[in-house]
Amino acid sequence: MSALRENTFTEFHQTTLTLLKSLSALTEEQLNFLPPSGWSAGQLGDHLLKSYASAETLNGKTKATTRPIDQKLASVKTLFTDNTIKMESPEAILPSQEKINKKDLIDHLEERIGQIKEVILNKDLSLTCIDFSIPEYGAFTRFEWVWFNIYHTQRHIHQLKHIVQSNNLKEI
Repeated sequence: MSALRENTFTEFHQTTLTLLKSLSALTEEQLNFLPPSGWSAGQLGDHLLKSYASAETLNGKTKATTRPIDQKLASVKTLFTDNTIKMESPEAILPSQEKINKKDLIDHLEERIGQIKEVILNKDLSLTCIDFSIPEYGAFTRFEWVWFNIYHTQRHIHQLKHIVQSNNLKEI
């Protein structure tokens, strides 16, 4: 396995493992506790689950890449690691307003995470995905999509810890 693939897999695995452990540590009630502003921990998990639909894009149509495969990552990382920025979620990945079932959420997250891991291990990460692109960025390579998911998840893990601590739900 190449160092690039191995590092990407390790970072994705560690990040998603932290997410799953953090959500699993909460009771159903804690998962659905709605703070005065923002999302519940469950809604945050549901939002990430919906964003992991990028697994379909990763497994979709591709074309050869004519630029560095990580060209767009610096700006993505800068955006997602700046916790002073309040972002608006695209409508397609807004979380449910219904009560989130913990087991269903964890099971579906594990399934999507597994699909993305399969891509990391078995697909050419240098190819550009052409089925879907984020308007501000244009088409991503598979490599950029995976790292987009990593940075996006890390941002929400940070928010999840804040939700739990600020509402005295439980230590994560």
